This record gives sequence, structure tokens and C-alpha cells, in this order.
Amino acid sequence: MLRLLTKKLTELFLVLFFVTLIVFFTFRLLPGDPAQMRLGMDPAPEAVAALTIEMGLDKPLIVQYGNWIADVVRGDLGKSMFDGKPVTELLADKIPKTFELAVLGALLSIMIAVPFGVLATLNKNSWIDKLARVFSLFGFSIPAYWLAVLLMLLFAYQMHWLPAGGYVSFTESPSGHMKALVLPVVTVGIINSAQIFRFLRSGMLEVISQDFIRTARAKGVSEWVVIGKHVARNAMPSLITIVALNFSLLLSGMVITEQIFAWPGLGWLMIQSILSRDYDVVQAAVLISAVFIVIINLIADLINAWLDPRIKYN
Repeated sequence: MLRLLTKKLTELFLVLFFVTLIVFFTFRLLPGDPAQMRLGMDPAPEAVAALTIEMGLDKPLIVQYGNWIADVVRGDLGKSMFDGKPVTELLADKIPKTFELAVLGALLSIMIAVPFGVLATLNKNSWIDKLARVFSLFGFSIPAYWLAVLLMLLFAYQMHWLPAGGYVSFTESPSGHMKALVLPVVTVGIINSAQIFRFLRSGMLEVISQDFIRTARAKGVSEWVVIGKHVARNAMPSLITIVALNFSLLLSGMVITEQIFAWPGLGWLMIQSILSRDYDVVQAAVLISAVFIVIINLIADLINAWLDPRIKYN
């Protein structure tokens, strides 16, 4: 297990290093001068040049990258180029909002996908299996923005049950906070449950067809013990992998969902910062997203190694 952990940590640092290279140099290829955008329409060339020097954008890109990495290692993610706020302060405000939405959306997707997946597996090619597959095809096919708008039109504008969007602090109004969460959480949960269902069903069907399952049934082991003890445990690694992947992607920023429902999370912050060419904010947001992704996948790999000794030994 220690050897596996060492290997995964090495891969983690290599991934983060390449992420810093890609986000830093790719973002600077985008058109638009941050200094000019900050000064507004038709600024004086002298003012643009002075602000460019002040922001450190006059130095060679490799020097800018080195300075940024040195600051990140010291825990300094920089300041916003437009409002002067520390990036850590902005992230501390946005990340909990995205985390809350991602956790609730992931839990809802698991609550939908796991029962459907088990029932579809136990009743292969029955009407239950066909209904579940139609639902998963629906979740795979529809765009997230279309489902979000559909739910908004139905529950906010037609029935007037829920707010169409916006954020309400829990301390300000617990009921308002929960109502504002419903539509984005349902959108995320439905979209992601389709992927989890497909992986779980295919994984369980693969395990059920193996010889040791037939042997357990031949010995008279009850069906529920076969499914719960043997099939579920052996299908668990694929389920954990897809759940971890979906959750890490949710944490990295649900850009579309947050934009539609005006949820001020990490995805919303990234879009606003990209549009305004706020380099430090975008770089820090992408880097934090990458850290979330690699750590969550590392945890998933360690859990899978614990569940399946073959992974650990290999």
C-alpha cells in the first residue's frame, strides 16, 4: 500500500505541475489586455504602460511564471487585478458554496442511481431494466442547461414553488437557503445519476456472469447474500471510480449550473474572472480545482486498493 501511495503522490505532483504550465501560458494567449480592460474605454497609453509595469505584465512570461510559482509555494495566490482583494479571500467565499452544491448533488445522484442499478441488474431485460435504461439515456442525452431551464420554467414560473435562482445565506434564512438549493441540486443529481447507473449496472452484470457467483448459487446461498456480499463488493471499485470522478468534476466548478441559477460558486467566479482577464484569480481557481480532482481520485484509488487486493499487489 505504501508503494502505491508513493506512486500516486508522485503522479499527483506531476499533474499539478503540468496544470500550472497549461493554465499560465494558455490563458495569456487569449486576446485582451488586462491593464487596458481595467482602465476602461480609450485609456491613455502612458496609463496603460504604467499599470502594465505595476501589474508585472511587462516581464518575460517565464519570469512571470517563476514568480507566480514561488508565490504559490509560499501560500500567496496573489490579488485580484480589479478589486484588489486577496485571491484566497475570494476562494474562501466561493469554494464552500460549490462544495455544498456538489456534495448534495452527488448524494442525490447516488440515491437515484444505486437503487435503479441494483433493480435493473436483478431484473435484466424486464420492464424495470428497460425503464431504468431509458432514464439513463435521458440523463446522458439532455444538456445540463436545458434541464436547468426546464426545471426553472416548471417549478419557478409555472407552479411558483421555488425561486428561479439566486443565493440566500443559511444564517439569513434557512428555509430560503434550502429552497434556493433544490433546483440546482436536482439538475446536478439527474445528470450525474445517469453515468453512475450505467457504470453500476454494467459492473454488476459483469460480476454476476463470473464462475464464483454461479458456484455460490449452486451451494444454495441466498440471492440477497450473493448480491450483497459477492456482487456488490466486486462491483464497488467501478462505482467508487465514477462517483469520485463525478464529484471531483462537480467540485472543480459547475459553470453552467451556477451561471443559470446565479449561484455564486467557484464556477461563477471563474467565468467572471476569465471575461475580465483577471489572471491571478483564474490561475488560482484552476489550480485549486486540479488539487481537488487529484486528491479525490487518489482517495478513490486507495479505497479501491483496499477493496480489491489485486490492485494493491499490481
